Amino acid sequence: MPFPHPQNLSGRGKGIQLSIMRYTSCIVILLLLSCCTSPSSVEQTANDDSLTLIFTGDVLLDRGVRQQIDRHGVAWLFDDVADLFHDSDATVINLECPLTDISTPIGKQYIFRADTRWAHQLNAAGITHAALANNHTNDQGLQGIASTVKCLGEAGITPLGCGKTVAERFTPVIIEKGDIRVAVFNAVLLNLENWTPVSDGNMIVCETDAATLAKAVREYRQKNEREHIVVVLHWGTEFQSSPSFTQRLQARQLISAGADAIIGHHPHVIQSVDTIAGRTVMYSLGNFVFDQHNPLAKKALIAKITVKADTLRVSSIPVDINNCKPVPIVCSDSY
Repeated sequence: MPFPHPQNLSGRGKGIQLSIMRYTSCIVILLLLSCCTSPSSVEQTANDDSLTLIFTGDVLLDRGVRQQIDRHGVAWLFDDVADLFHDSDATVINLECPLTDISTPIGKQYIFRADTRWAHQLNAAGITHAALANNHTNDQGLQGIASTVKCLGEAGITPLGCGKTVAERFTPVIIEKGDIRVAVFNAVLLNLENWTPVSDGNMIVCETDAATLAKAVREYRQKNEREHIVVVLHWGTEFQSSPSFTQRLQARQLISAGADAIIGHHPHVIQSVDTIAGRTVMYSLGNFVFDQHNPLAKKALIAKITVKADTLRVSSIPVDINNCKPVPIVCSDSY
């Protein structure tokens, strides 16, 4: 039974009700974010024998976010996370809009577009990689995808989950430091709205199914036994706080194939964290830079992966999204 609204209570009853709500919220945070990274550990950057990777959820640079950019600029959006990004060896965002100055929208309900000049500002904020295998990179058609890849490359940002051939789309991006190598696969496991397959030679995103992706992961694992593998997925059901049965099956397929960690997004809300065969699955990090008003869509996670020669550890940093801007929550004993 839901709690009565505090406005319907008075005096001591209202105080008790608010206390219960605060206590419940803290318990949820503790259960979901038991591996929350403290400010001191964020400042301890990767040393020579470790590699630190940061992953975020959806980054939108249009609609309500565009209004904030017009007021404050792109850099303002990342003020509170830029130090974390720069202190890490790589930062991977899920870029939820194409970068193009030419409007050629396809027929679908929600269509986004970001200005090409903003790519350099993303890199200045410490973003090194952008996952493109999602349901919005194709919003401006083939020219929009090609423009996005071109602009990111010119800004020093490596695109993930795209290519001109099937082989390219299923080839992971390698992030390395010294003898440590991490292969990052990126795919969208959703049917893309009003989008039909196109022939090789065109830059498109990796739209596939879990079985085909698992086959690619398994084949890569067999040839690269000592590398770590991270799979970044756009999947699940929007605004559902629990992963679906299908997601759980897909996660097991990919872990069995050789993935060391799975990082997911698309639902716009945080989903639970699971451990399968000793490997971490973060089903959904939620949003990151976004304009949605749903209270659950204003809570997010940053995934932090610390890799050493023989180990891969996943931790998380909770985030509040205020006026489209991600602000990490400081973990404290008061929780």
